[in-house]
Formats: sequence, structure tokens, C-alpha cells
Amino acid sequence: MTATTHTVSNQVPPLVGYDVFAADLALTEAVQRHLPTELLAEARGELGELGRSAGSAQVQAWGVQANENPPVLRSHDRYGNRIDEVEFHPAWHRLLGHAVSAGLTDAWGRPGGHVRRAAGFLVWTQAEAGHGCPLSMTHAAVPALRTDPALAADWEPLLTSTVYEQGLRPVAQKAGVLFGMGMTEKQGGTDVRSNTTRAEPLAAEGEYLLTGHKWFCSAPMSDGFLVLAQAPAGLTCFLLPRVLPDGTRNTFAIQRLKDKLGNRSNASSEVEFDGTWARRVGDEGRGVRTIIGMVAATRLDCVVGSTALMRQAVAQAIHHCTYRSAFGGVLIEKPLMRNVLADLALESEAATVLALRLAAAYDADTESERAFLRIAVPTAKYWVTKRCTPMVGEALECLGGNGYVEESGMPRLLREAPLNSIWEGSGNVQALDVLRALRREPPALNAFLQEVGRARGADHRLDAAIKDMLTELADLNGIEARARRLVERMALVLQGSLLVRWAPPEVADAFCASRLGGDWGTAFGTLPHSLDLASVVERARPVER
Repeated sequence: MTATTHTVSNQVPPLVGYDVFAADLALTEAVQRHLPTELLAEARGELGELGRSAGSAQVQAWGVQANENPPVLRSHDRYGNRIDEVEFHPAWHRLLGHAVSAGLTDAWGRPGGHVRRAAGFLVWTQAEAGHGCPLSMTHAAVPALRTDPALAADWEPLLTSTVYEQGLRPVAQKAGVLFGMGMTEKQGGTDVRSNTTRAEPLAAEGEYLLTGHKWFCSAPMSDGFLVLAQAPAGLTCFLLPRVLPDGTRNTFAIQRLKDKLGNRSNASSEVEFDGTWARRVGDEGRGVRTIIGMVAATRLDCVVGSTALMRQAVAQAIHHCTYRSAFGGVLIEKPLMRNVLADLALESEAATVLALRLAAAYDADTESERAFLRIAVPTAKYWVTKRCTPMVGEALECLGGNGYVEESGMPRLLREAPLNSIWEGSGNVQALDVLRALRREPPALNAFLQEVGRARGADHRLDAAIKDMLTELADLNGIEARARRLVERMALVLQGSLLVRWAPPEVADAFCASRLGGDWGTAFGTLPHSLDLASVVERARPVER
């Protein structure tokens, strides 16, 4: 029987079956800009495969399944034996396996590895963000482990492997492993120096037993963890394996999994150590210094992850408005909607250009680039992750009521959006870290100013913003209370300088007019009407050119 009262029309086809990488001009141009010519063909091939997979119906279905079927804690087996295992939906393992095989835990040992991995992480996160946690932790563990060459020799080949093997076994029996991290405790949160977990040295050099708790421990089914504990000489970094070399389980009591706002596919846990064996990484009392390399790398992944959410949100919004008609025409041609979409596109491209610039600095690995990263990473982490939530919310609104419905995928993006601003140090922590670098590491500020100075003279609004920023930097009165304002200005100046150098004129002009020149309201969609907004929107449309 045909339903005469239910004719479906004016509906938007799903954004599926496309190459997520090739459809993103800002990203493809950044990869071409930052990779040596001899690496481009291979990198484009890898990223194209990943992009087509991320945009496929199959992988998008995996993302839905992994979030609709969140992980479950199995504390005991059927006989009452404590096993402390987390059970994931098969879609989670498929996503994670594909990501590992694509090299998303391998950046440190291959030419252009950080740019290639960051681009891949940005592409693949658009399919599903939750499994990015173990990918990020595994990738980021490498610099911390390199403080102990013997540990690095044993673990790094497994961390950077392209083989994903689920299940807990001795690492000697596995071709690839994943890592997690445990720093946060109940009484201290971000203030890790107040940690109370104890580390008691054993007779064997570098071996300890840990006793205490971790309020947040990421990726609890990982093969190993970097954790902080109080040794006799102070806070120290340790490598804690889930399975000991003889095949027995290390004491790792998972008390519960966190019931989170978003990031539902990923298991974040609360764990207890009670005589848990661990190996020291670095010197006693130098735990924060040892693990800081891991923290910096995961902070960059927070930037890249938020950039991915922003890109997917703006892609969905522009795609919807390309097909949806209202008031006599398609939405994308309506001047006010075009203003909103252009504003969202600017935010997305600025984040993309900045994220890939930071990845390129890791690849260069020169003294000046390391100094640049010292300030640029917390600055970018503060600003890009902060912008993610309002931007995704505005993109959801572009779909109207359709965007508020789970089937659209937009609610999942919105729930995920605040995450990266909180993980690896929230906004105040990042702002204070920038102040710390400004006070203690003059080369870092010099490197930052050299970077933004490369665009001086190209746009009068950027020049004025740089001048204002220097004035703020010279005034130390009430600097801590002004830290967020200062870091926001630094981030916008850095983004503006990169766009002026590398983006099309219409993008750079719109960014400088609004974000630096002050010709902007307090909500998205308030760009000057005289700008070339149609070109900005078309550039961000998710189609292959």
C-alpha cells in the first residue's frame, strides 16, 4: 500500500563514499607544503587510502556501532577469579586495527613521519574519535621511553608497529603493543606533584612495587602504561606492564569505567595498584621532566583531534546546505547562511594550518623548532580546543532539528567537542604553561616571534595585532589574571601569520578582518558582508577537486 500522505522530499543525501583527505583542500595543501617532494607520492597514496576508508559507509557504520555499544568492565571471570578486562565491540577493534596498520602510532622513526601521521590522525578521527586515545598515548610514549635507551630498544619497535594484536599477553609474544598513561589522582587532579601513589624500590636495579590509585587511567586494556609515583627521591616516572614476562597478570585492579559525556567508545578507568611491579623510566625525582615529552605529544594530538572534529562538522554543515532548499533556493546560496558557513570554514582552516605547522616542527627537530614548539603547542592546545565546542554547536544548528537527532551524527561530534580542552591540561593549565615558558625560556619567545614575523608587512591588520601582542607581552602587571587573554591573542596572531603566508587571499583577508581587525560579532556568521564569502565556502566544500 502506498502512503499518499508521506512523500519524502528535500532531504539531504548522507555524506558518505568520499575521500576525506582529498576533499579537504586546507589539509592536502598543508601536506604538500610540509613534506619533501620525494615523499609526496607515497604520503598521498597512504592518506588517500585512509581518506577513502574514513569516508566509506562501512567505516562510518563502525563508528556508530562503537559508540552505541560502549566498553564493558569484566572484573572477574565466571569462577570468581579477578581478570580486570575491558570488553569492546568488534567495531572498536576494526577501527583501531585499521588505524594501527595505517601507521598512526608511527611518527618518530620515518622521514616526514609527524606530518604524515598528523594528517592521517586528522582524517581518521573524522570517522570516530574515541579510539584515538590509545593511538595518541602509544605514539606519545616514545619520547619518554627514549630517556632510557634500554627500555626504548625493547618497546619502541612494538609501539611503532603496524600490527594490532588485541588481548593481554607477554609483550615478547606480540608483534605490536599499545600504551596508556596514568597521572591523575583524586586529591590532586592536574597537580600531579601532590600524587600519593608510592613506589618502593626492589633489590633489582630500576624495579619497584607501586601502591596507590589513579583517578583517570587511559586505555586500560593497553599492554603498558607510563605512570607517576612517589619514589624515595620524589615524583618519578615508571613503565607498568599489564602482563609480566612470565605470563602472570600484573596487579592492576580496574575499579570502574568512567561514565563520560562523550568519548563513549573509549574506556577511561579508575585503577588501584597494590604491590604492582614497575620499571623506573629516567631518574628518581625527575618524573615530570621525563614524562613531559609524552604530554607535549598528546597535547599536539588534542589540537589535531579538535581540528578533525571541526573539519567534519563544517563538512557536514556545508554538505547539508548544498542540498537543502528553503525559502525559494538552496541554503548555501542564502547570504546569511553563507556568512555562517564561511565563518565556520575559516575556523576550521586556521586550525588545520596551525596543526600541520606544529607537526612539521617536530619533523624538523632543530633547536629553533623545538623552542618554537615549547610555546606554540600549549598556545595552540589552549585556543583550538577551546574553539571546537562553539564551532561544532553552530555547525549542528546549520542542520536545524535534523542536526539535533542522533542519526545525523552531529550530537556525537558535539559531545566529543569539549574533551580535548580538558585532557592533557585544561585551559588554565595551558595558559599558565605559556607564561612559564615566557619567563624561563627566552629562546621559546624568540622562536615564536620569528615565526609570526615572517608575515609582517603582508597585512596591516596582522601587523597591528602583532604590535598589540608585543605590548601585552611587555606588561607583566597582573599577567596571571590576563593569561587567557594573552594566549588567545598569541594563537590568533600565529594563525593569522600562517594564513597570510599560505592560504588563498580570500581566506586570509576574512580571517584578518574578523579575528585580528575586530570587524566581527560575538557569534559565528558575523563576518563583514563585503568579503568574498562564496569562495571561502566553496573551498571548504567536501568534494574532490
